[in-house]
Amino acid sequence: MRALTFLAQRFVAGDDISEALDAVRELNSDGLKVTLDNLGEDSLDRAHALAAAEENLTMLRRIAESGVDANISLKLTQLGLAFDEKLAAESLLRIVAEAERLKTFVRIDMEASQWTQKTLDLFYSIHEKHPGVGIVLQSNLRRTEADAKEAVARKVRVRLCKGAYREPVAVAFPDKKDVDASYDRCAAILAGAPIPALATHDDARIEAALKAFDAAGLVKSDYELQMLYGIRGKRARELREMGHTVRIYVPYGSHWFPYFYRRIRERKENLLFVVRNFFE
Repeated sequence: MRALTFLAQRFVAGDDISEALDAVRELNSDGLKVTLDNLGEDSLDRAHALAAAEENLTMLRRIAESGVDANISLKLTQLGLAFDEKLAAESLLRIVAEAERLKTFVRIDMEASQWTQKTLDLFYSIHEKHPGVGIVLQSNLRRTEADAKEAVARKVRVRLCKGAYREPVAVAFPDKKDVDASYDRCAAILAGAPIPALATHDDARIEAALKAFDAAGLVKSDYELQMLYGIRGKRARELREMGHTVRIYVPYGSHWFPYFYRRIRERKENLLFVVRNFFE
């Protein structure tokens, strides 16, 4: 517990939105854009799910009031997807409507594979009427290449990541080389989508994707490179200085323990990655 608390101070931008906005301002001053994420997932009752929805609404309003360069990401299980899909959909629509009023982009995060199809179904059910909403796809899943092609066909904004959850071999690639190869294939496909976002700290993946984007005729303003708060900050600033649009994913909130513990419990390499970057 003490070790995780120590790490959280580096990789989580405080317990509340005010502390998070301080971190956003600092990143913005270096030319970096931000995605804010209020930590929390798997709400198991209506009260917690509604409270999570209200926090996302608060995020949107505080972003607008402060004038920072940021948008938001959210998880559907935080809004109640695990026990009441109707409630999750209603809360998502409230958040999206407020984001549209405030001209702020919303990204729906992808969670463990048990939620992939439900997340995509809910996302696509609103996307046509609300195109200012994006989705996340994970290259470790075997299905993602097909999902990327569908996203391109539907003109969806996608953040592509590798995936942080330990998944069954039946649905996910067990070997890093296969996850990397899938990432490269999916990134090339997403060159045809609006403003594709490459969420990776892997220079080889970035290089491969940029080659594919260049071949597709994209320029630096057509896509985003994204990294996690507290990880490879120097590299993020180097990429920004090279003219790339770089966005930092900034989590905040008191529910940081499940955020760290689940990922470290499920994939020990996540802990090694975090520890290496702590001493960057």
